[in-house]
Amino acid sequence: MSAAAKTQVKPEKSKNLVRGATGDWEVVIGMEVHAQVASNSKLFSGSSTAFGAEPNSHVSLVDAAMPGMLPVINEECVKQAIRTGLGLKAKINRRSVFDRKNYFYPDLPQGYQISQYKQPVVGEGEVEIDIDGEAKRVGIERLHLEQDAGKSIHDQSPEYSYVDLNRSGVALMEIVSKPDMRSAKEAQAYVTKLRTIMRYLGTCDGDMEKGNLRADVNVSVRRPGDELGTRCEIKNVNSIRFIGQAIEVEARRQIEIIEEGGTIDQETRLFDSVKGETRSMRSKEEAHDYRYFPDPDLLPLEFSQAYVDDLKQHLPELPDEKRARFMKEYGLSAYDAGVLVAERESADFFEAVFDFAPPGKPGALAKGRDGKLAANWVINELFGRLNKEGKDVATSPVSAKQLGGLVGLITDGTISGKIAKDLFEILWTEGGDPAAIVEARGMKQVTDMGAIEKAVDEIIAANPDKVEQAKAKPNMLGWFTGQVLKASGGKANPAAVNELLKRKLGI
Repeated sequence: MSAAAKTQVKPEKSKNLVRGATGDWEVVIGMEVHAQVASNSKLFSGSSTAFGAEPNSHVSLVDAAMPGMLPVINEECVKQAIRTGLGLKAKINRRSVFDRKNYFYPDLPQGYQISQYKQPVVGEGEVEIDIDGEAKRVGIERLHLEQDAGKSIHDQSPEYSYVDLNRSGVALMEIVSKPDMRSAKEAQAYVTKLRTIMRYLGTCDGDMEKGNLRADVNVSVRRPGDELGTRCEIKNVNSIRFIGQAIEVEARRQIEIIEEGGTIDQETRLFDSVKGETRSMRSKEEAHDYRYFPDPDLLPLEFSQAYVDDLKQHLPELPDEKRARFMKEYGLSAYDAGVLVAERESADFFEAVFDFAPPGKPGALAKGRDGKLAANWVINELFGRLNKEGKDVATSPVSAKQLGGLVGLITDGTISGKIAKDLFEILWTEGGDPAAIVEARGMKQVTDMGAIEKAVDEIIAANPDKVEQAKAKPNMLGWFTGQVLKASGGKANPAAVNELLKRKLGI
């Protein structure tokens, strides 16, 4: 049972109130996120954790609960749990205990799940999320290790159900939040941030389509300032989008029941994404229903502070720290930095753009300079095109070296922004070295003031009516700039054109 079921939070004024027929309601959300540990073998056996194998092909005698088979702890899974706890700024418990959680399902061959109850490996921590530019902290109650169950398959025969034990014994980290979230948007941001942190750490790949990350969502409603209401648990929600939808429909269901004079039953429910509703699965179990007791086959898990300190020393730079550094070092806005650090691969690509910028040129791109320009090209041009064509950074036709070269050519004045867009298209479709392409195809922007002045004079002479309009309304200057750029095939330096036009027109 999650601590979110018991904990009461201090009443607070919320901006996330839901309007009902009889007044405002506050939604209270806690979550239990089940994250598959990134490990080649299972928690208590050497069986493979590879996805997509033939049913029951990755099953050892321990996983199948054959008599006399004893579990042996996988140290790599313990390391990954500790590293995740450190990434969540949580307390690491140097002594923890594995317990047996007793229940009977066909896909649970032992008749119990090895989990942790009162003494988990990781204690309280927190995750900071960003909601419309405002930071909010969501408390973490605990993180414990447990083994996954197998999978029951009901749709292959009208007469039989089948059981695949490939997932039986796979290591999971159950991350239990405090009931600190007040909207579907906050819950989605929380799971997204949690997944990002674990991907940075390499402790879980966060692949929700494969079931490697899924959430049990606890939802209750109350009048603002009242005690916590009766919660319902929505089981095994497997996408960020569905988490938001499930919360919204469940909160509305509870509000309607209470406003009609009914009461909420504490129960476990399932979310039907097709019908857009939750439906009852079973009454919610309490901890005593599982008859927890320490597993007699496993000694308490103990490790030294030096062991924890060594793992902490080798943690990578995490999203919040990287975002702060990007803002300081590259002069990025909070929004741009947030977009870039959302995935570790994106952040690495952005930094590589600077590493590959042409060195030794006057005004060449360097760290701490032109960060906004590089961010615009990475976020708007590259990411925009990748999204449009269903690709990611790993499969990008334009490399960080090529994009760094392109941005460097803009920075040192070799090409204009308009020419850069044409160059980007060539790099995307044909590849090649940006500087060599610009040289070979005559794409350098015109900085010869004599040639620019000639084009400006011709445009002014041909449009006397526009000249008078521009003098009366200086914003007409943009029309002249566009005409000069058009006449030069987009090669004229826009800044030089603007300055010359202002002088010629007396603006």
